[in-house]
This record gives sequence, structure tokens and C-alpha cells, in this order.
Amino acid sequence: MAEARILAFDPDGPRPGRRTRGGKDSTESATRSGSRAAKGSAADPSEPDSADTGLADELTERVASVAHFIRRRLAGDYPVDDFGFDPELLDSVLMAPMRPLYKSWFRVETRGLENIPDDGAALVVANHSGTVAVDAVMTQLALLDEHPAHRNLRMLGADLVFSLPFIGELARKAGHTLACMPDAERLLNDGELVGVWPEGFKGIGKPFSERYKLQRFGRGGFVAAAVRTGSPIIPTAIVGAEEIYPKIGEIPLLARLMGVPYFPVTPTFPWLGPLGMVPLPSKWVIAFGDPIPTDDLPAGAADDPMMILEMTDRVRETIQQSLYRVLVDRPGVFG
Repeated sequence: MAEARILAFDPDGPRPGRRTRGGKDSTESATRSGSRAAKGSAADPSEPDSADTGLADELTERVASVAHFIRRRLAGDYPVDDFGFDPELLDSVLMAPMRPLYKSWFRVETRGLENIPDDGAALVVANHSGTVAVDAVMTQLALLDEHPAHRNLRMLGADLVFSLPFIGELARKAGHTLACMPDAERLLNDGELVGVWPEGFKGIGKPFSERYKLQRFGRGGFVAAAVRTGSPIIPTAIVGAEEIYPKIGEIPLLARLMGVPYFPVTPTFPWLGPLGMVPLPSKWVIAFGDPIPTDDLPAGAADDPMMILEMTDRVRETIQQSLYRVLVDRPGVFG
């Protein structure tokens, strides 16, 4: 009777170098099998691509976010302050179409964001230009998107803005209010970041030949509000807005019929119709200057006309000099 042999059991399969059935080395066989499996897997069209999966996940998240936003709006589950400011609507809806203009069309460059406090009251005072008040919207977007604290700029607007149907309501929801002393002081006392354009319609409506020459700042009511609340003033220079709609004339008759300060004539409007309303792609720079403190002024300074006038002239001259410096640094109007 033949003697039995005991064969060792190898749970890991053939060891490298051992011959398998057919005389082939086990290592070679495993390598070839793995190569065939890899090729088959790569060629399998049924497996989803990782890039497509990521895009689908992102799209799903956006749809879910929009649906959640709509549900909360319909249910009235969103914050609104006493002025009618709706921060969620501002960020998600009103500013959404402005961001491509800001980033790709005007290519806005911001300077001096560190001069804007992360919290607490401050008054941003800027030059006004461009025929249409696009400069105010771009300044608001710069502080909302690029400031580390993503601050909301509460702008003070002219009566005309809030008398217009639909526009007035949107302005309220965007956080703006009338350019009057009580509202300005209330916002500053609440620790808000307030924006004012003292030139008003004289600034945005001036002819292109007077570009970057500041107009009169009025009686200095904005300075009095800052002094009375002890809020710092941030002189701000905006370069680029003057060139978006170069105003070469106006039509007074149409302005009177429409009840507006002026009806502008530019190289493209009204000659090209709606196409003439497209702004020119000028290069923008928004420079926030060093804060001018007001909390160190003597008591009763807000009621001293001479002191307020002196402070107003100081703010105006600071902005004018900043405009000159930025214009020298800018590589070109459309550069």
C-alpha cells in the first residue's frame, strides 16, 4: 500500500515563484490577471465618472438650497429689521446679478479694506459719478463679499430713489434709507456701517469733461451725524465709474417730463437704444482711506457750524487727493 503524504494548506494561494497548472509561474499569472481586470474596469462604461458625480452632487445641493430658500420665503421665516432690511434677499438675490459685473466686467480692485472695522459704527463717505449710481452698488458689494467680516453697507439715498415704484421697495430691502439726520444717527448708534455720497445728483450727473473733480459736499450733515455718534469717517475714492456712461449732454425737456434731475446723452445712449444702456467695461479701483476719528472732538462739536464745515472740507480734500493718486496708479481706463 502506498504511503500517504501530507500536503500543507496555503490560505494565500500559490507563493511567488511556484509553478501552477500548465507550467506557468504564479506571479506572472497573477500579474496578467490583474492587468486584464484593470483594463476591463477602465473600459466599463457602466461605472460613473468622479467628475460627473461631483457635478451632480453640487447641482443637487444648489437645487436643495434654492428650494429651502423658497420655502422659508413663503413661510415668512426670514429676518427683517425696522428699516425693512432683508440681508438674505440682498445676498442671495439682489447681489447675484451684480457679481459678474463686479468680477468680470469692471474687474473691481479694492484697497484699504483693513480701514473698515470688523464691527461697530463707521461712516463711509465716497465720491459719486457715472450718470447712474452703479458706484454705490459696487461699493456695497465690495464690502459684502471681500471684507473679512462681510459687512453690510447701509446707504443713505435721495428722496427720489424711495419715491420710485418697485425701486424704492428694493432699496429698503437692500438696507438703505433716506439721507436724513435721524435715520443716519439711528443706524450709527446701532453700530451699523453707513455709506453716504454727499455730491448727490450733482456728482453722478456732471458732464464727462468734469470727471474726477468733486462737486460741493452740501452743508455737512453727514459729518454732524458722525460727530454726534462718535463714529469714524472713512474717506473713499472710487475710480472707474466716470467712464461707464460718459455724459456728453442732456435733454432737459425729457427730464422734466419724467420728473428726474437729468436725462443723459452719452456716445451710445439713446442712439443705440437698449444696447446703449450697457456700461463700458472700465477698470475700477475702490480705495478706502484711513479713518478720521470723531470721538476725540470737544463736547458740542456737532452743533458748531464752523467745526463741521472744517471737517467736511477735510474729508472732501482727502477724497480728492486719493482720486489723483489712484488715477496715476491705474494702468489705463480699460486696462
